[in-house]
Amino acid sequence: FLQIPKFPLSYYNSAMKKTPNRAITHQMLERLTYIHNRIKAECFPKTSELAKELECSVPTISRDITFLRDRFNAPIEYNAQKKGFYYSEKYEMPIQNISQKDVTALVAAKTLLQQYQGTPIYKELVDAIDVITFPQRQGTGAFIDRIAVPPMPYAIIDEAVFTALYQAMIQNRTIEFDYRGVLDSGKVHRRVRPYQLLFDDGRYFLFGYAEERQAERLFYIPRIEHLGITDELFTLPENYDFISRCGGGRFGSFMEPETVTYRIAFYGESRLAIKDSVWADDQKITEYDEEGKTEIVFSAAQGYRILKWVLSHGSNAQPLEPEDFVQDWQAEIQAMVRRIQ
Repeated sequence: FLQIPKFPLSYYNSAMKKTPNRAITHQMLERLTYIHNRIKAECFPKTSELAKELECSVPTISRDITFLRDRFNAPIEYNAQKKGFYYSEKYEMPIQNISQKDVTALVAAKTLLQQYQGTPIYKELVDAIDVITFPQRQGTGAFIDRIAVPPMPYAIIDEAVFTALYQAMIQNRTIEFDYRGVLDSGKVHRRVRPYQLLFDDGRYFLFGYAEERQAERLFYIPRIEHLGITDELFTLPENYDFISRCGGGRFGSFMEPETVTYRIAFYGESRLAIKDSVWADDQKITEYDEEGKTEIVFSAAQGYRILKWVLSHGSNAQPLEPEDFVQDWQAEIQAMVRRIQ
């Protein structure tokens, strides 16, 4: 729903002959916007005046004006009579062509990204949003305060591990690391071809091909230690997307080899909650008002997560199929009963 700016951020920071190795910073963008507005207002500003107003040096202003001309294609000319700069034709900075609606949407997206703080992806996305929206960000504050991310638990990650993993994925390089599994008392060494990073309710997973297991696996990133990037390149499979491994289920970062059809009955207040969401691509919901229940049938390859989901509804949920899933549910309940005896 966003209109993409005339020039992408990569264009702004690309190498140019007259302004080499100069990337946009927030401070620089403030100066560029100010200079643009002064020239646009036909004030014929001088470099000395701009330097004084912006509290920086004359050479800095000169570089900014060159940047506007070379990188933003601004039609800047110098009027010798008035000893100042002007636009030879009507011009707007490309970064200012975003509508206020789109700016609001981008700033709202920045708010929603807060749950991924501490990751390189978060910093890159937030920096990009700040650069794109800066010139028109005024006036969005009142609305943005109406959008919030409720307090939620988040994973404690080693930023060095996350950064190395991110780089390995960009380069399609195999990685090695020590890993501590959920049930393993010790650590195991793994050699993995990293396919995707998964962001799941404040937690971060790596989805990839484990060479020792000769199979695809999920790894919880906070349990990865001593990650190293090897020189071995790998070819990313055409069908590498984790979503295709879920069998149509929508229960987060978990997958199993086989897709299974589940039938579950819900009672009481859970009936409404089940109808409010899409839990699987092929779900079918049937109401049995006389019996006071709602049944859902769907396919998925995420049995462990589905079991936790059913248990979270307490006495208001009862799995009916398949039989082995029903038995797992009963075993969990019996184990809870033994805890209180």
